[in-house]
Amino acid sequence: MIVKINKSSKINTINFQNLNFGEIFTDHMFVCDFENNTWKEPQILPYDDIKISPSSSVFHYGQAVFEGMKAFKDDDGGIWLFRPEDNFKRLNISSKRLSIPEFPKKYFFEGLKKLLLLDQEWIKTGYGNSLYVRPFVFANKAGVSASPSDKYKFMIICSPAKSYYTGDTNVKIEENYSRACKGGIGFAKAAGNYAAQFYPTSLAINQGFQQVIWTDSETHSFIEESGTMNIFVKINDTLITSPTGDTILDGITRRSIIELSKHINQKVEIRKLSVDELVKSAENLELNEMFGCGTAVVINPIRSFSYKNKKFNLPEIKDNSIQNILKESILKIQYNKSSDIFNWRYKIN
Repeated sequence: MIVKINKSSKINTINFQNLNFGEIFTDHMFVCDFENNTWKEPQILPYDDIKISPSSSVFHYGQAVFEGMKAFKDDDGGIWLFRPEDNFKRLNISSKRLSIPEFPKKYFFEGLKKLLLLDQEWIKTGYGNSLYVRPFVFANKAGVSASPSDKYKFMIICSPAKSYYTGDTNVKIEENYSRACKGGIGFAKAAGNYAAQFYPTSLAINQGFQQVIWTDSETHSFIEESGTMNIFVKINDTLITSPTGDTILDGITRRSIIELSKHINQKVEIRKLSVDELVKSAENLELNEMFGCGTAVVINPIRSFSYKNKKFNLPEIKDNSIQNILKESILKIQYNKSSDIFNWRYKIN
């Protein structure tokens, strides 16, 4: 691996107490190119702009996928990742669906370790502090032929982060637009999936909501995801989440919540949840909790939802709520403050 050290670090210019998510980046980046049917020798370079042709196929046909991960630093300065093997596997699942060559596991983990050790001072201790890690790959063959590219660039960039969302979230159940459809790429972390969300989400924001709850594309009758997050609801004593498939991302935080819930004997069901059932449970005062989950936020409370211009408020979140218990359990594992019986932590050394 080729490593070029950035001799003019900007870390001393950064106010780590006042960070906008994803706007500040560390001193180095990982880069690897795919040409002539093979991945070339990886490089770690000073973080900088890259040169790319205006005719690069990513701009015209959208071959681009990414992942989202976080690195944490414990009180002793140890650096940890949370379930990176799952991120790596999902990255290649997404790539395969978009006809992008799969990335070698050796290159991925060697590059990740080297990059995090070089930029470890950017990772601060304490709950809420982390380093957001963004692996991504895109097609960069020059030309506008409507066919898969034969050149790709894989990169990893890192951004210091604090908590992504603050405060409670009020959401609107979407009745017209869809995030994904059966047979499509909703399960993949494809860049275009997110672009397609922006417009309907902006409409909801203009109406006073923070996010939308996506429903199935065929009938808009079943709950799928909440914004860019997977979603859970607690009806009576049961935690419910939708099954993954063509239209729902197999979230790593989602999977962790399911495993943790089973471990603490919290009843959990993975099944379709209709909008009608959700509304009825709220009307009958059986809907106790509702929250989104994902890498950036871990767990984010949903305080109300609206459907057909009617608003439904959820009960006040108590300290012993299942979402608080689960979030605290995950954070303790991530920051190396508890035992890790699931072997989710990955040490960087």
